[in-house]
Amino acid sequence: MSMWWLAMPVLLLPIWWHRQKRERSNAQPLATARFLPRADPQQQRVWRWTDRLLLLVRCLLLAGVIALLADVTLPWRGDTVLVAPGTDAAWLDRQVTDAGFSGAARITVADPLGYLALHEREWKASARLLVAGNVPMPALRPQFRHKVELRTLAAPLPASEHRVAVVSKRAPQWRVLFAALDGPQKFVVTDTADAKSELIIWDVAEAPPAGLHAPLWWVGDDSAFPELRSARAVDGMRYADSARGRLWSATPPADASAARSLFETWQRLHYAPVPYTAPSQSIAASTVQTAPAAGALRDILLMALAALFALERILAHASRR
Repeated sequence: MSMWWLAMPVLLLPIWWHRQKRERSNAQPLATARFLPRADPQQQRVWRWTDRLLLLVRCLLLAGVIALLADVTLPWRGDTVLVAPGTDAAWLDRQVTDAGFSGAARITVADPLGYLALHEREWKASARLLVAGNVPMPALRPQFRHKVELRTLAAPLPASEHRVAVVSKRAPQWRVLFAALDGPQKFVVTDTADAKSELIIWDVAEAPPAGLHAPLWWVGDDSAFPELRSARAVDGMRYADSARGRLWSATPPADASAARSLFETWQRLHYAPVPYTAPSQSIAASTVQTAPAAGALRDILLMALAALFALERILAHASRR
């Protein structure tokens, strides 16, 4: 139970404010009063409710603030299948049937495990959970209060096209790096460099045209790029940053191992890594107390508080007129 619920007695404040004190004298003047001993008039305190609707709105406003701070959550979800986007429908139907989730609700979210970590308190204690699709491997093993069945299917790499320009007298030796015709990555190798080139292999002594830029240059002849003369060397390769882009000193690979190393280094340093798909497994319910996520009613409470605040201001202004 949240300690914020102990603030509920604050609701007595608007009740106290809306009880007005009234003084009323019971003494009435009489003609014979001058013959009576002098006495102070008797007074009586009278409490009276005022602006009852405004009082109700203010009490609800305070109660809503306390409920928001207490982070109210009402578990209402039952058996559910969390699906990663792009999951094959036929494969998903088989997994749902095999796991016994035929009648369960389905939710498609970009990050099923992250979504479950944030909204797990929305599920009943008896609810069963199935996560299916291409789910990336998390850095740490996730911990949930529910048992989670994880069934994954690695998605094929998306097709992509990359433009490579080879300006060299040894062009056939460079082109061997991009000779593969199969696979999702397609490399378009040209003899002229332009603004669309992602990689320019410059293996001639002449300097490139002014204004030619590319994310990466493989330089076979350092005389065309003075920046490489004093560049740092890492793992036998010198590199430098210039106004034209990142420069690497490189020579045509002598064998398949050198070609593979050069190609993998380029892919690793200049393109985002492909997430590794987590293996299918059953994640047992954890008894470790984790930090609570946002309550399921937070958004509803925020909207209700905004409406109550506006109504309270309107009623308060009307009561002063």
